[in-house]
Amino acid sequence: MRVLIAEDHALLRDGLIRLLEAHDFEVVEAVDNGPRLVPALVEHRPDVAVVDVRLPPTFTDEGLRAAIDARSQVPGLPILVLSQYVEQLYARELLTGGGGGVGYLLKDRVSNVAEFLDAVRRVAGGGTAMDPDVIGQLLARNTKDSPVSRLTPRESEVLGLMAEGRSNAAIAGALFVTEKAVSKHTNNIFAKLDLPPSEDDNRRVMAVLTYLSSR
Repeated sequence: MRVLIAEDHALLRDGLIRLLEAHDFEVVEAVDNGPRLVPALVEHRPDVAVVDVRLPPTFTDEGLRAAIDARSQVPGLPILVLSQYVEQLYARELLTGGGGGVGYLLKDRVSNVAEFLDAVRRVAGGGTAMDPDVIGQLLARNTKDSPVSRLTPRESEVLGLMAEGRSNAAIAGALFVTEKAVSKHTNNIFAKLDLPPSEDDNRRVMAVLTYLSSR
């Protein structure tokens, strides 16, 4: 699997390279600034890009802006964003960049190697990997006029776990219910969000995108 990294801190950048290469990923390039990121993504078209939100020269949202720009040129380009803080606007804007896998993790999650690598693989596969803290803050917002307002509290809970990238089995384990019950909830979610029949994985992603873009 081909990965492109965008991280300005040399130690973290080197650590990500070593970590990924030790687990059979191919790091095609590692850049340390926003202006270099877009041409690198367009040139390499990696299976997934791991991108720091804040990159030189502005150290604001340079990495995210570059990732969104690249997704407009390479539709569906999978992007896993790393950030030091929970920024709800960043999560929403990432979703406006087109289809394909998306993820948003706090940098603290990188220390959990298995969790981080799983997120990279999920996003590369076209899925989602949203940090639980991001989901928690999004859930706290009032959404009376959004499509997700049609969901029951339990359905919202299931969709929040789905947004983290969890499978039905994992959701069932977290909620102490059966997989059959989770499957029923997910079908209800798809219906209430007006998602037409299609491959289940695609509808899961579309449900998550609807959920996050409405927060």
